[in-house]
Parts: sequence; C-alpha cells; structure tokens
Amino acid sequence: MKKINWRYALGETLIVIIGITIAFSLNKYSERLKDRDLRAAYLTNLKNDIQTDKKTLENNLQTLTDFQKSTNEIIPHLNTDSPQKMSIIRKVFQISNLVEFVPQDVTYNTLINSGDLTLFEDLKLKSAIQKYYSADLHTILKAYERQEIIHKEYLGKYYIYHADFDKMRSNEFPFEDEKLLKRIVQSLAGSYKIQMDATEKGITQCDSIIAIFDRELH
Repeated sequence: MKKINWRYALGETLIVIIGITIAFSLNKYSERLKDRDLRAAYLTNLKNDIQTDKKTLENNLQTLTDFQKSTNEIIPHLNTDSPQKMSIIRKVFQISNLVEFVPQDVTYNTLINSGDLTLFEDLKLKSAIQKYYSADLHTILKAYERQEIIHKEYLGKYYIYHADFDKMRSNEFPFEDEKLLKRIVQSLAGSYKIQMDATEKGITQCDSIIAIFDRELH
C-alpha cells in the first residue's frame, strides 16, 4: 500500500484554500471599487441635475419678478377710462406666458429603479437626496401648478370668449369684460408671489444639497 504524504497533501490543500481566499478577496475588492465608482458617478450626475434645476429656478425667479411688476402696472388701468390703457396690451400678452419648471430627475429615477440607492450607506446623505426629490420638488411643483390652472381654466377661455384682436388694427383696446380680466390678472399676481416664495426656497435647497455632494465627492 502506497504511503500518503500527509504533509504534502495538507500543503496542497492549504495552497488551494489560500488561492480561493485571495481570489474571493480580490473579487470583493473589485466589487467595492466598482460600487465606489458607481456611487461617485451617481453623485456627480445628481449634482449636475440639481445645478440645472437651480439655474432654471434662478431664471424663473427673474421672470416671475418681471411678471409681477407687469401685473402691478396692468391692474390700475383695467375697468377704467385710463388714457394709458393701450400701453398695457403688451404687458397683458407678456404675462400670458406660462412659467414652467421641469426638474431633472432622470438620474434619481434610475437610482431608485435600479435599486442602487443601497450604494449610499450614509443616512444623512440618503435622506437629503430623498427629501429633495420628494418633499422639496413637490412643494415647488404645487406652487407652479396654481399658475398653470389659472392659464388653462381662466386666461385661455378669456381670450377665446372676451377678446377681439381685430380691434388692434384700428388701434382699439382688444379686451372686453375688463372687470373679469382684472380679476384674472389679480389672481396671477397672487400666484406669482406663491411661485416666487417656493422658487427662492428651492434655490436655497439646491445650494444645500449641492454642498453635501461636494463634501462627498472630495
């Protein structure tokens, strides 16, 4: 019977075990590096998205400020015999434009749908991301929805039923039922104030979460 070299066999077994352990460790290390890089990519893209949101909100704030100023100049002339009434026509058309805000949320939706939110183990960071894309954006969008409703339900119908733009050819005031138009403009003025407040708060929230991302990325 051939004698087994137990020392040799044990050595071979240990070599195999050590090799498997090293391979497993390298694989885990490689996965951690991939997770780290993926996490950094998400952070960078989220930061870029929110910077875009901030820029949109800043532009909107300026537009809303201009529109609110226009409403203050329009209202005193409506439903009156003001000789300057023709001068407000352009301003009425100006505030007929809808100020919109469409948040950049593709990266966040990808993060949620892929289950990659687990890459963010820091509870404070994860909570900040979720708060911005749920509570913060919801508040902003609700404020913008008010103006959209006024345009859709009131201003649009007013132009259909109470405006005669052919009168402008003969330099006549084209808006009929000025009392109704005045109420609509007053409602828009109120909606601008709500939008401006929400927009200013949104800009501050963008700055706050961008600062958190910067700390994480550096």
